Amino acid sequence: MEQEKINGNKEPSAEASSYRCSACHGDEDWGPGHPLRGRAKSRSLSAAPVLASAREFRRTRSLHGPCPVTTFGPKACVLQNPQTIMHIQDPASQRLTWNKSPKSVLVIKKIRDASLLQPFKELCAYLMEENNMVVYVEKKVLEDPALLSDDHFGPVKRKFCTFREDYDDISNQIDLIICLGGDGTLLYASSLFQGSVPPVMAFHLGSLGFLTPFNFENFQSQVTQVIQGNAAVVLRSRLKVRVVKEPRGKKVAVPNGISENGLLAAGLDVEVGKQAVQYQVLNEVVIDRGPSSYLSNVDVYLDGHLITTVQGDGVIVSTPTGSTAYAAAAGASMIHPNVPAIMVTPICPHSLSFRPIVVPAGVELKIMLSPEARNTAWVSFDGRKRQEIRHGDSISITTSCYPLPSICVRDPVSDWFESLAQCLHWNVRKKQAHFPEDEEDVEDADKEGGEERAGS
Repeated sequence: MEQEKINGNKEPSAEASSYRCSACHGDEDWGPGHPLRGRAKSRSLSAAPVLASAREFRRTRSLHGPCPVTTFGPKACVLQNPQTIMHIQDPASQRLTWNKSPKSVLVIKKIRDASLLQPFKELCAYLMEENNMVVYVEKKVLEDPALLSDDHFGPVKRKFCTFREDYDDISNQIDLIICLGGDGTLLYASSLFQGSVPPVMAFHLGSLGFLTPFNFENFQSQVTQVIQGNAAVVLRSRLKVRVVKEPRGKKVAVPNGISENGLLAAGLDVEVGKQAVQYQVLNEVVIDRGPSSYLSNVDVYLDGHLITTVQGDGVIVSTPTGSTAYAAAAGASMIHPNVPAIMVTPICPHSLSFRPIVVPAGVELKIMLSPEARNTAWVSFDGRKRQEIRHGDSISITTSCYPLPSICVRDPVSDWFESLAQCLHWNVRKKQAHFPEDEEDVEDADKEGGEERAGS
């Protein structure tokens, strides 16, 4: 029976000269003197639970997940700090630095929002005229009638570099990303970069703004500080999702290049005849029952072992960043983005004991329709690219080595708790009033009198 290898890699030979070790930050080879040399065994998953249980499973990488790439775009990286805690860099020490001064910036603006036109024009004029930067925008942004009719903005508009989603690849041309809008603009920015993501500076000009900490009033000084490399940054982990589908009916056409912001991981596999598409997800992967009135019935494997069958409306697999989104609404805990973890949250499970769980970032989850499922399932990635999952299809989810570097106003801890209080009203309530001083004196006197009576 054919077995699907993790990440499409071949099994390492026992005589192989070197291996990769994520415990050694993912980049060093396992030389002859490495303490883990000789212990590695290949990892493979099979769609059949019998094979998964028959073979002993041994892990070949750290539970903490892959060490994230700390270079973002052509010119940005995280300032290296040797002090680490459990493979996790101290959030207070994560600072942005530039190898070279940034020259190109991608401005993402919420479409069809008239209130953003003036901030958009001010920001672009400042970037071009004051900082002499090349500004990229999506082509449909400049097609807004309000911008087309603005004669004063004409000279600035002619300097833009434009692109079209799903057609133009700008991943290697952008040094910095600036978002104007709500949290959706940050999710959209993430979807444009299926590999390394440039630093993202997000201004709160939308409705919620949990992921957009900057206010636009002082944008000139804030943008200048970021360009100079004077800013804290939080690395928001993403999920690498691989969807493998069985071919059905007539031959499946393979599109060229990037397909709906999903990289064609292997196109059509000639050996097994399956189509594989890969996505980078910032918030969550949602598997639900779609339009069917039947319960969703999907099997969840963790590192090749069947851990549970989800019966209900579906299941959410989220990053720590996504823990404050759909997962929180479904009853999950909220996790700080610096915690290396993956959260699994059921949606309205048909079981009172099915509670959300948090698993290490280094595991691989695989989700498939149960053999006895009465209906198909549907999957979406950060609320986009919704598609149907049938029997024989599989969804593999791991932590990506390409995080999204989000620039902070102050630091990762302060910004996160500020967002919890301001946006979600976490633990916000009126404080309990203290006793007046005279009542406290009366209480003390009563207490002293009681003690005297007890001792007499």
